[in-house]
Amino acid sequence: MLSTDQAQAFLASSFARWVQALDLRVDQITPEGRAVLSMPITDDVARMGGIVCGQALATLADTTMVMATAAHFGEPRDVATTNLDTQFLSAGRGERISCTARITRAGRSLIFAQADLVALPDGRPVASASATFFVPEKAAR
Repeated sequence: MLSTDQAQAFLASSFARWVQALDLRVDQITPEGRAVLSMPITDDVARMGGIVCGQALATLADTTMVMATAAHFGEPRDVATTNLDTQFLSAGRGERISCTARITRAGRSLIFAQADLVALPDGRPVASASATFFVPEKAAR
């Protein structure tokens, strides 16, 4: 089973620096293929009126769904996003954006995931996303 500390270390060591610059925090990982990450709302991700930009929301959703695949496998695995569909529901304002992702179907080479993003502290829905990930064969060691 993957712990939140292990997932946070995976985030720090394996994701692009610009993703790491979002200061994402792994809040929860479950063995059922569920992950919760959150992102602080800072001047770096906010646009006019303190609204979080869509690019940051889409990145949070994609990254959280990648963490859900790691939770599903019980360890970090290489996956490649083949499709990402994001629906922006309302302006993201507040202190943090929390994203909860879950695996909806896992096959041998494709994994399907869903994510819901809410603004904190009020819990208002901000966006919803779905993605498909390609899972390459594990290399023989």
